[in-house]
Amino acid sequence: MNVDLYDFELPEELIAQTPLADRSASRLLTLNKQDGSTEHHVFSDIVDYLRPGDTLVLNDTRVIPARLFGIKEDTGAKAEVLLLKSLGEDRWEALVKPGKKLRTGAVITFSEELKATIESEGEMGGRVLRFSYQGIFNEILDRLGQMPLPPYIKEKLDDRERYQTVYAKNEGSAAAPTAGLHFTEALLEEIKAKGVQVAFVTLHVGLGTFRPMSVDRVEDHVMHEEYYVMPQETADLINRTKAAGGRIIAVGTTSARTLETVGQKFGDGPLSYCSGWTGIFIYPGYEFKVVDALITNFHLPKSTLVMLVSALAGREHILSAYKEAIDHQYRFFSFGDAMLIY
Repeated sequence: MNVDLYDFELPEELIAQTPLADRSASRLLTLNKQDGSTEHHVFSDIVDYLRPGDTLVLNDTRVIPARLFGIKEDTGAKAEVLLLKSLGEDRWEALVKPGKKLRTGAVITFSEELKATIESEGEMGGRVLRFSYQGIFNEILDRLGQMPLPPYIKEKLDDRERYQTVYAKNEGSAAAPTAGLHFTEALLEEIKAKGVQVAFVTLHVGLGTFRPMSVDRVEDHVMHEEYYVMPQETADLINRTKAAGGRIIAVGTTSARTLETVGQKFGDGPLSYCSGWTGIFIYPGYEFKVVDALITNFHLPKSTLVMLVSALAGREHILSAYKEAIDHQYRFFSFGDAMLIY
């Protein structure tokens, strides 16, 4: 299957640069995955599409201020580091700029209390760094680090919390699970009051979010692994919901990937607590085991996320809905508008 099948033209002005002041005032395009029909709403109307007995599953990961700026110790040249994954013992997988000048053995100084040595090199700017510091690493990172906004966002984000979901809890992500940014605490309470259960999984968003596909055939792409946790409480709730005929509605592709990873692990049996690393790649032809519906943002052309939503709703339905969203001036990507596939 050719990657170009998932290409479309996206006007640059539709790339959302800043979040809306009112989280739930984003626009919402609904897509019926059976017949391809669409409707236009505001996000708070999502309540009308949820039924008593459904379970909404959200990713409670919390973004760390993972972008650091320093200098290369021997030359004084500027250096940028994006932390992606903790490897333990003060070692991190990261992306660095400029990659050509930051080679194995290079030392980067961020402040008097924080330095890093490059231990090894990977592909496309990937490095493994070992940090040395004085004090508590997380406190230093909180002071020196900046929020790792995607490269297409040029505006500075004054309020760090606006790049966190209101239910963010478990620190470890290099990017926000952005479909969740539309929810307010009040909206979640309204959803619960309707008889919809709310449950949480954790998936720490990592390198796969930042790397474009560099192959021609979809099947040749290899996803980068990310750490996930399925709590027993969430597994039990999903099992009860399925048994009672309710729907599992994933909030975001990260929640969907976690649920499907666990679904593959347990097959036709009941889900249970588990954690680990997932590199699941969902594209058309995949049969969903757990997810019945998905709340998501609008994604990049030729991205793995466009392929995931195409697996759920069909490529033609997705590309048609995306064309409609573009014609109606929907905002795209992290701070953009939302889509419900049901």
